[in-house]
Amino acid sequence: MIVIAPSSELTPDQIARFIHSLGLNLNIKETCYGANIEGSKDVVRKALAEVRKLDPNRIFSKVRAFPIGDERRCRAHHGSRPGFNQVEKEWRDLSMIDTGLCAADRGEICELPPKPKELPVKRLKEIVDEVTK
Repeated sequence: MIVIAPSSELTPDQIARFIHSLGLNLNIKETCYGANIEGSKDVVRKALAEVRKLDPNRIFSKVRAFPIGDERRCRAHHGSRPGFNQVEKEWRDLSMIDTGLCAADRGEICELPPKPKELPVKRLKEIVDEVTK
């Protein structure tokens, strides 16, 4: 699954057409967030490498659990879409990753947030008691 960050000027249509133009032996489906591609591992990796060159900090990929057109997930077959909310949340968060990658490209050093303090056992027991009342 290829996902374009919201801040990218590329569209899913442009991504799908670009992948088609590569002439690789792939199954390609344009989606709301980018495109799904299927094929041999080597060909998929080659396509991803080429696609990322279009907008390196704003094009991301992840493995999709179901094949393109799987009736259990495909809207055309009235399949359920349990992963839609997850993808939508990840898509919104891509802008933050994109911002961080661009800052790193400029040589900016990001400060790490402070490490969270450990919760004392006594306080944990108090919280459990409050919740279970």
